[in-house]
Amino acid sequence: MATAKKAPAKKAAPATKAAPATKAAAKPVAAAKKAPAKAAPVKAAAVKTVKAAAAPAKKAAAPAKKVATKAAPAAKTAPKAAAKKAPAKKVATKRTANAAFMKALTPSTALAAIVGGKPIPRTEVVKLLWVYIKKHNLQDAVNKRLVNADAKLKEVFGKAQVSMFEMAGLIGKHLK
Repeated sequence: MATAKKAPAKKAAPATKAAPATKAAAKPVAAAKKAPAKAAPVKAAAVKTVKAAAAPAKKAAAPAKKVATKAAPAAKTAPKAAAKKAPAKKVATKRTANAAFMKALTPSTALAAIVGGKPIPRTEVVKLLWVYIKKHNLQDAVNKRLVNADAKLKEVFGKAQVSMFEMAGLIGKHLK
């Protein structure tokens, strides 16, 4: 039976420790907890007092806790923002390109008719293809994502109309 009476006192303890509204509200609850330890007959009455005292404390503590949580993140975000700004100033160095993208590849004869026969990186091939497409006005008028192939591009793509997303995959087949 002694353990059953201690359990309600433990439940009330976290509520007062979490965020009491004021120090004055926390003291009566703490005094009520100390009183049951002195005398056994008073224990039953003291447990009821603790429950009664804990209930108003919870209601009073809830708004104070919300205010505390709102104020705490605001204080934390300012140092984080300052910390983020400092590395941004340090990252002024130029980013290096991935070596795989910059590797010079030899185009097939069909692709060489458009971009040239010299080995060039895949990124440059795509750029040169877009230059050719815009120069010859091969972009679809209604849907700009589609490219209408002329005789040279039809050899590379294998069909009359290609979306810009398919184009990179089709170009890869013509590079070695």
